[in-house]
Amino acid sequence: MSALVQHACSFLFVPANRPERLPKALASGADMVIADWEDAVAPADKDGARAALLAACADLSAAQRARLLVRINAAGTAWHAPDLRALAQLVAQGVAGAVVPKAESADTLQGVATAAGSACALVPLIESVAGLDAADALARAPQVARLAFGHLDFQVDAGMQCASDEAELLPVRMALVLASRRGALAQPIDGVTVDTRDAATTTADTRRAQRMGFGAKLCIHPAQVAAVHAVFAPTPEAVERARQVVQAMEAAQGGVCVLDGRMVDAPVLHLARQTLQRHAWALQRSPH
Repeated sequence: MSALVQHACSFLFVPANRPERLPKALASGADMVIADWEDAVAPADKDGARAALLAACADLSAAQRARLLVRINAAGTAWHAPDLRALAQLVAQGVAGAVVPKAESADTLQGVATAAGSACALVPLIESVAGLDAADALARAPQVARLAFGHLDFQVDAGMQCASDEAELLPVRMALVLASRRGALAQPIDGVTVDTRDAATTTADTRRAQRMGFGAKLCIHPAQVAAVHAVFAPTPEAVERARQVVQAMEAAQGGVCVLDGRMVDAPVLHLARQTLQRHAWALQRSPH
């Protein structure tokens, strides 16, 4: 399974029926790009979007294909089966995998995995109460890399009317974080910020996601990518503190020690190592 999918912090949507936008999305600095065959494409344009993406991928480098996911249409729609056939071709060419919308069944994920092949990483999108109920099963399904939260559709399905801070969704977000942990997955991917003009809102939403245990965020505009990266990349102060913690524990040969008047034990060491891992990932992220 692609390590890139598991470590990525930003996932940028681009309509698959606008192939001219694909190179721009890949050049945006986003860790992963999601070519969308679902919500961004009208029913009359589905076949064209599928063909356009197949043609556009032929012009991409191997490194670019490895940063590409495809959001297929949901199981039960008329477009699902032809999407799977096209997805198999794309995965064979090096595309990383598929975002599976309206994910509610491990059997559906198994069907996608079987059709697309063992190299296809799956990102189930939890967008309904039924999807939330199945979160543990989805997290343990073969080839699943991470869970993602489709919070806008979830609100509609649940009949919710959330305030701007989305406090009503905190239990749902926590449930996805815990299901990911139980399934030994990478940290889940939080939903989009619909206001593309206000960087402060994107930053605030990303900070909430990070505090809750999410490790990435869906983006709908290239301008959101930098704000997402800025939150998930550790600050220089946090990196230096993490290095000091690791050094102190090494000097103590793994025992409990005190650093600047604060106790340092195994959980503190684990958090420090996670910080250094995130820092290493941020450093290797090149300006694509």
